[in-house]
Amino acid sequence: MVVLENSAFLTALTLMYQKARLQGSVRVTLKRYDGRKKPIPRVEQSNKEEPEYSCIFRATLGSKKISTIVTADLLSEFQTTFSSTIRSNMDGLKKQKKSKGKRKSKAMATQ
Repeated sequence: MVVLENSAFLTALTLMYQKARLQGSVRVTLKRYDGRKKPIPRVEQSNKEEPEYSCIFRATLGSKKISTIVTADLLSEFQTTFSSTIRSNMDGLKKQKKSKGKRKSKAMATQ
């Protein structure tokens, strides 16, 4: 997995969405991240210092994976640009077809 800067991540995410229009889908996940890569042994847990948490954003398209780590002070700026990127690339969604038969059966059951 490639860890990118925040602006580079958004650029790569836009390119992933453009590739996904032809084939595939993009999965984006968000998780709290405390900066540790290994678990802390129980002996060292006596130091109860509160870590400053960050967020890790991950995106996957097929076998290509990218990620970025956003600190707490930059989160609001990143969130606005991230949401505008997501909104601008949602125009390719297909509308689901709803069948009328299911609605009638539910209406009959309530009467």
